[in-house]
Amino acid sequence: MTEQRVIIEMGMGNDLHGMDYQKAARRAIEDAIRHSTLPIFQSINLPHDDMRVQVTVAVQEPNKIDADRLTAGLPRGRATVTAVKGGLNIANPETGDTAVVATAAVEAFLPSQKGKWSAG
Repeated sequence: MTEQRVIIEMGMGNDLHGMDYQKAARRAIEDAIRHSTLPIFQSINLPHDDMRVQVTVAVQEPNKIDADRLTAGLPRGRATVTAVKGGLNIANPETGDTAVVATAAVEAFLPSQKGKWSAG
């Protein structure tokens, strides 16, 4: 079945003192989700399980991300999380701390709705 991407949201999260990539990634995903709503589910009585959610999270050390834990925290749909290299590490030379900045893209896909909608 052909899918259509119905939404893409971006988010940013950080961990300022613990250099915790997982925490920064979780916050980036939460930030992206906070900016979206999908009223289509209630409007046309579509089950949330019909939605596939694809999350890409970027940090400097993607091998430190537990994608399964992040996936478990997603509220709806059939979700997957992939970690890639990106984001930022920002060192503070005065304290030795490194701030971790993560970015995330959350995409939602539905089965094709072609022919199920009418204008008017």
